[in-house]
Amino acid sequence: MKSIVILISGRGSNMEAIVHACQQESWPARIAAVISNKADASGLRFAAEQGIATAVVDHKAFTSREAFDAELAKVIDVFAPDVVVLAGFMRILTEGFVRHFEGRMLNVHPSLLPAFPGLHTHQRAIEAGCKLAGATVHFVTPELDHGPIVAQAAVPVLPGDTPEALSARVLVQEHRVYPQAVRWLVEDALSVQGGVVHHRDGHSQLSWGG
Repeated sequence: MKSIVILISGRGSNMEAIVHACQQESWPARIAAVISNKADASGLRFAAEQGIATAVVDHKAFTSREAFDAELAKVIDVFAPDVVVLAGFMRILTEGFVRHFEGRMLNVHPSLLPAFPGLHTHQRAIEAGCKLAGATVHFVTPELDHGPIVAQAAVPVLPGDTPEALSARVLVQEHRVYPQAVRWLVEDALSVQGGVVHHRDGHSQLSWGG
């Protein structure tokens, strides 16, 4: 049985989707812990109600990113994770932290990477006249919002779209594609060759939404 640790900073809606998928689809894994850098993150309450262990490592208590990341890694390692999932974890991670969990840490970003890394992705997509937007699940590397792409979900950018409307449609797709990608990693179904991620059974790594 694999062990999954999920990191959040707020509500953790992707965390909720992953927890529900793990339970309902009977993954060969368990959500061992949900950890936040904020004690008031509402997702911690949801996790506790599901009987999942929770922990808080407050980044404000540390004088450097390196010190915070070292303590965070120590807390995560208590749960011996096979997979670490970033689910709205709003911290830029140091290279040492990323290297420690490399190959077993996933993130979801609300754009079709490599387009629009960073913030304000939906506004930027609309302003650029993109006809498609979406979400990308990728392995985490030291470079922000980069790393081998595991799966993507695309949605059309509609006439008159606002960043809020587009964000809501993309989030629906995140809740589908992120649990799927985590399950693939749990099942050892992924390989990376030349920086490209392949599914061992050839499953489509692209999905479409409305």
